[in-house]
Amino acid sequence: MSRIGVNTRLLIKDRLDGIGWYQYEILKRMVKANPSHQFYFFFDRNYDDSFVFADNVNPIVLRPQARHPILFNYWFNHSIKKALKKYDIQLFFSPDGFLCLDTNVPQVCTIHDLNFEHFPDDLRPSHSRYYRRQFPLFANKANHLITVSNFSKNDIVQQYAVVKEKITTIFNGVNENYKPVSQQTKEKCQLNYAEGRPFFLHIGSLSPRKNIVRLIQAFNAFKRSSESDVKLILAGNKYDWTSEMEQSLNNSAYKNDIIFTGRIKEADLIELLGSALALTYVSYFEGFGMPILEAMRTETPVITSNCTSIPEVCGEAALLVDPFNVDEIARAMTKIASDLSYGQQLIEKGKNRVSLFGWDKCAKETWTVIEKSLADASIQS
Repeated sequence: MSRIGVNTRLLIKDRLDGIGWYQYEILKRMVKANPSHQFYFFFDRNYDDSFVFADNVNPIVLRPQARHPILFNYWFNHSIKKALKKYDIQLFFSPDGFLCLDTNVPQVCTIHDLNFEHFPDDLRPSHSRYYRRQFPLFANKANHLITVSNFSKNDIVQQYAVVKEKITTIFNGVNENYKPVSQQTKEKCQLNYAEGRPFFLHIGSLSPRKNIVRLIQAFNAFKRSSESDVKLILAGNKYDWTSEMEQSLNNSAYKNDIIFTGRIKEADLIELLGSALALTYVSYFEGFGMPILEAMRTETPVITSNCTSIPEVCGEAALLVDPFNVDEIARAMTKIASDLSYGQQLIEKGKNRVSLFGWDKCAKETWTVIEKSLADASIQS
């Protein structure tokens, strides 16, 4: 039996983001598949009982809540350090890439991408400085690294001079709750969200690297050229909304056709995605891009970017565009809106493509890395 500590600070009820969902999906599978091992889940706030996935999970709250670089540093290098010693942890797994730099306990972490190295100005200055200073240290401190695409693996090797043998690529899965919706549901969503009109959809945080400014500009160009009644729905929180995004919205002649939903519940999001004319996910930097696969599961065509990890994830099952070329994004919108047979071709390709990804596989491969790291640590000791 091994005692494994896990950073679960992003498991927050009704507030799971991309990495939060990643944690949720792999951890619930790993703990159930390995009942002889004890897992110590370290939260930074009161937790929801739904995250205690099995009897071998020991939930522990460590203060303070870590949502700022100063508190990140304290939580990982003081609170986690003490907990690793108190509970005699044999390996610490961190699904969001953060590690304790002041411990000899073996550690495995998942670094999803290095967007902050390439586009530091897209983040708050305090966070950007922290990530660029600390993540090279995390990458070199870890006994082994996991990442979610070969693009990210190569990026980590190049940016941090980590040997490639120390990094394992394990692709994300896709939430099986995402399924096609009925025609009745599609009509309901159009009425509820888009005044009864068809709509393009972006889902995820409305942050700079999601390329919201150019998406709005492309939607403007699409509307001008097509005189279509199609709407654009942006589903996500405005936590990282910028003045540039606000200006692009205010300058749009089609501002009234751009709809914000805020953060919405999963069940509603599935219906919304399944009802969209297409997912317009034109981010200019992604370590993986889970919404792409979610759209494919709902049998919705995908317009997405031709850079970073995205082509690796979608293969030939999406309409790829240069995310920095507004006209190209607009032409892709026109193609989907005017050529239903082409959209159906993408749907069929997407159904085949998404079958290659699964959380069961992801969890098993992650456990293999953890198990090997435990064995290597035992030999070295």
